[in-house]
Amino acid sequence: MPLSEEEQRILSEIEANLTATDPALVQQVSETTLYRHAARMIRWAVVGFVAGLVLLVLTLSTTWLAIVGFLVMLGCSLVMERNARKLGRAGMQSLTSSLRGGSLTRFLGDGAHWRDKFRRDDNA
Repeated sequence: MPLSEEEQRILSEIEANLTATDPALVQQVSETTLYRHAARMIRWAVVGFVAGLVLLVLTLSTTWLAIVGFLVMLGCSLVMERNARKLGRAGMQSLTSSLRGGSLTRFLGDGAHWRDKFRRDDNA
């Protein structure tokens, strides 16, 4: 349902007031997307996972500290999984296209090369 002209005018006034009072917030909100947030959470979870692994390996002789390291790794892996599901295929495509003009996609490829390489020839 589209907005009426009065609602659009009110929304424009609110936007103008927000831009005038807090331009940094407007810029931050306009640049942040669900995909970027999920990717950031995955990066922090990877850092936490590595820290938990280091804690686990370094404290194998102290059982309760090793258990804490394992629980940190478990929690971080759950955060990674949940955010990877949020990210999905569309999010990965959005992120890779926004990174340096899609250079990551060009580097990794779209998978067509590997599909062609392992495709069975039914004529043989």
